[in-house]
Amino acid sequence: MSVPKIIIAIDGYASTGKSSFAKMIAAKYGFLYLDSGAIYRAVTLFALERGFISDNGEIDQNSLKEALSGLKVTFRREASTQKSETYIGERSVEKEIRQLEVSNYVSPIAVIPFVRDFVDNLLHKFGEDGAIVMDGRDIGTVVFPNAQLKIFMTADAEIRARRREKELLAKGEDVKFEDILKNVLERDYIDSHRETAPLKKADDAILLDNSYMTMEQQMEWFDAIIRERFGYES
Repeated sequence: MSVPKIIIAIDGYASTGKSSFAKMIAAKYGFLYLDSGAIYRAVTLFALERGFISDNGEIDQNSLKEALSGLKVTFRREASTQKSETYIGERSVEKEIRQLEVSNYVSPIAVIPFVRDFVDNLLHKFGEDGAIVMDGRDIGTVVFPNAQLKIFMTADAEIRARRREKELLAKGEDVKFEDILKNVLERDYIDSHRETAPLKKADDAILLDNSYMTMEQQMEWFDAIIRERFGYES
C-alpha cells in the first residue's frame, strides 16, 4: 500500500532541523521536497547582491518590489548527490543562502507582504500535483491550511544554536556560539511577532519537540503517525 499523494506541511522554529527532517521524509516516501525557507533565503541573497539592504540593515522595499518579478527561483536534483539544490536562474546558490549574512536578514525580508505573496504563489505552483513535503514558518497556517498532515517542530534555543554552530563550522565558517544564539533568538522573536503570517502552531498540527531526539528517532515517530493516519507500513 502506498501513501496517498498528500501535502505534508512542516512548520517550526529556526534550526529545529525542519529541512533535514522533510528531506528524509521525501526520500523515504517518494515525495517532492520543497524548501520554502530556501526561497526566502534566495530573495534575501538577491536583495543583498542588488544592494537593496544597506549596511545598517535598512531594506529598500520599493527597489526590491520592482526587481522581484525578474527573480526566478527553482529547485533541481543534482545527479551526483541526488540532493535538491536551490537555483537563481542558472546559478546554484545553495551554499550562499546558508551563510550567516543571509541568516541575519532573512527574517526582516520574510515579513514584507509582497515578498510573502511572491513566495506563496511560487509554492502553490509547485504543490498543484500533491505528493509534496514542504517546510517553513507558515506552511500549515497560510500556504497550505488544508494540508492533510501538519507537523510543528520546536527545540530548546541553545540546542538549536549548537546545531547551527556545528553545521557552520563544518562548512569552514568562522563563527561564535554567542552570535548564533543571538541570531536564533532574534529570528524566533521576529517570526513570532510579525504582522503578516506570524509563526504559530496550527490547531490541527502535531507537535514535535526534538531537543533530545536523533534523526532516526524522529523518523520512527513520523512512521508511527503515517501508520496510524493512513495505514501505511514502511
